[in-house]
Amino acid sequence: MALLSLLRFPSASASPPPYSHRRNIATTALLRRRAPLVGALWVLSLGTFTTFACRTGCSLSLPFLRSKGRTLHSTAMASASTTVPSIVVYVTVPNKEAGKKLSESIIKERLAACVNRVPGIESVYWWDGKVQSDAEELLIIKTRESLLNALTEHVKANHEYDLPEVIALPIKGGNEKYLEWIKNSTKDE
Repeated sequence: MALLSLLRFPSASASPPPYSHRRNIATTALLRRRAPLVGALWVLSLGTFTTFACRTGCSLSLPFLRSKGRTLHSTAMASASTTVPSIVVYVTVPNKEAGKKLSESIIKERLAACVNRVPGIESVYWWDGKVQSDAEELLIIKTRESLLNALTEHVKANHEYDLPEVIALPIKGGNEKYLEWIKNSTKDE
């Protein structure tokens, strides 16, 4: 019961208990502990609000969401003439050495602009009629959409697995200069 009284705020109409100086100290300490939480929740809700406002176009009517003529949306791939449709491709490999070898061959062939190697993933999957689990490394590959077939064939020819994972996701937008760099760093197809 004493703990509950520390969590409640004193009402203005209630007479202070004989130990009111303690309660005010406890309430002040509680408020100090809650302030960062309340601030964090406010920032998160503002982020959700601005995301919603940007997606619905409401941000243009709210002066505090406008920033000197720029809008709060990502660069659209379709409208940017200096970029090409780009993708992110996921490929898993069994170990660090295989990841390094495959990454370097992909970049050397200019089939991708960049390959991120993410070590320490654990894959759980169905294979040979049972659940399997293996430690792997994930390759995150950024390239042109038009190079997907060539990249897939390269992975299949140079991968240790019988059935290598090659999964492509479209890049809908982003930093226009980075998207231009993807275009300029990969071969034309």
